[in-house]
Amino acid sequence: MQKTKKSVAKRFKISARGKLIRRTPGFRHLLSAKSTKSKRRASRDKLVDVGHAPALLRCLPFGL
Repeated sequence: MQKTKKSVAKRFKISARGKLIRRTPGFRHLLSAKSTKSKRRASRDKLVDVGHAPALLRCLPFGL
């Protein structure tokens, strides 16, 4: 029986079209030192690169 890799399930979500969505790193603390532009871009979620996606999707056999 294949199990869901919980560390991957907590960090990634699957979009409606089956793509993986990740959070932008560096957006938890020390925000006063970051520019408004970088904070605005970091507040949005990003897609996982296509080269990394298949291995991560294998860790989520049942989706989310």
